[in-house]
Amino acid sequence: MHAPVPDAPSSFSRPGAADIVADSVWSVITGMYDAYVAGDRARIDACLDPGATIWDSAAEPLLLGKPDLDRVRAERPVAGDGPEETGLYPYDPVVDVFGDMALLRHWLRVTFASAADGTALRPELVRNTALLRRDTEGAWLIVHLHEDVRQVGGVPETD
Repeated sequence: MHAPVPDAPSSFSRPGAADIVADSVWSVITGMYDAYVAGDRARIDACLDPGATIWDSAAEPLLLGKPDLDRVRAERPVAGDGPEETGLYPYDPVVDVFGDMALLRHWLRVTFASAADGTALRPELVRNTALLRRDTEGAWLIVHLHEDVRQVGGVPETD
């Protein structure tokens, strides 16, 4: 589930990106996260160009298109193997638009349930960059996504 971050700027578009266009680019990303939380792979895939490249935070090689993404998905741990994600919170978007291409940078905070022993787990912070293209029908599709984990999630809190 994602939610707006308090005190987020109302306008995050830069020159060349009207607010309405920046909003439509941002809605692709937030819609993809909503689909992820819902476990709706088809809705996630609808946000992606079939040949999209992805630097996935959990995979070493650059993923080249949907077949690579599906392979990485199949290799991911099943529920119960590792920390349980409890929420995805995208925030601080910055959007530039160059004709039919858009460049989006944002942060994603991933929260986790407490460990089995009740220990609180730190959220994971991920810097993201997405390149999107507008298709012939005017819809934005992700053609490249780069995830960069800034701190390890699922680690016990320390003072």
